[in-house]
Amino acid sequence: MQNLLAQATPITSNVANFTDLETMFGNIVLVVIELAGLALFIMLLVGGFKYITSGGDPKAAESAKMTLTYSIGGLVLVASAYLILRTIGVITGVGVLNFAIVKQP
Repeated sequence: MQNLLAQATPITSNVANFTDLETMFGNIVLVVIELAGLALFIMLLVGGFKYITSGGDPKAAESAKMTLTYSIGGLVLVASAYLILRTIGVITGVGVLNFAIVKQP
């Protein structure tokens, strides 16, 4: 029993650091972008299905067109936000899409 205790070492490598926030924020942004893409795909499918099954009803067809319009508008919004961030990064030289916590001296 004492031999096992002598071989035991304290676990200090799994302690959370402030720099772990970099990974967390990067993962959050990645998940949000993936969910936005998934929501866009689902809304395009729903809008297309509503349009196909409208059966000539002008009210249902207009609702389907609005669903498709809003889903494409969401795509444009997400894509333009990404492009604006990339443009700011290229102009300023700062990696705005890379999360890094800078240590102060």
